[in-house]
Amino acid sequence: MKRSTFFILLFMVPMISFGQKFAFVDTEYILSNIPSYKAAQDKLNNLSVEWQKEIEEEYAKIEQMYKDFQSEKILLTNEMIKQREAEILAEEKSVKNLQRKYFGPNGELFKKREELIKPIQDEVYAVIQDIAQSGNYAIIFDTATGSNILFTDPKYDKSDEVLEKLGYKK
Repeated sequence: MKRSTFFILLFMVPMISFGQKFAFVDTEYILSNIPSYKAAQDKLNNLSVEWQKEIEEEYAKIEQMYKDFQSEKILLTNEMIKQREAEILAEEKSVKNLQRKYFGPNGELFKKREELIKPIQDEVYAVIQDIAQSGNYAIIFDTATGSNILFTDPKYDKSDEVLEKLGYKK
């Protein structure tokens, strides 16, 4: 941590000496004040809960299949045992594929997030870039990322200005 702070300071000292301007925003604060972002988050959460419930129901069916198999196993022939085990494994594989389909790296939840959230974030970042260019800011930091910013003076916070340019009031 000390090393990264040293390099940040080493990078910023020449910029400060040339009169560069800095500001910061809190994108978490900005997004939380945009109703369409909240609605998109709620929709994503509802989809996630719905899909998780569907997957849990499928796993419960598999569990019941396994219990039934265990109780009937002594009555089955070797061929029937192998067939039942294959059916259970096929069902497990099917549910895991469904889980990947919904929650995988390029799954339905990811695609829906891209569809609903990304346009809002892009609009916010475009306004931040506009503020940076019009205000001649060399750097605008995001305090929501949890970086090593130890102190910020509220007079350099441009979060409310971003919200105003997006058409939202405090």
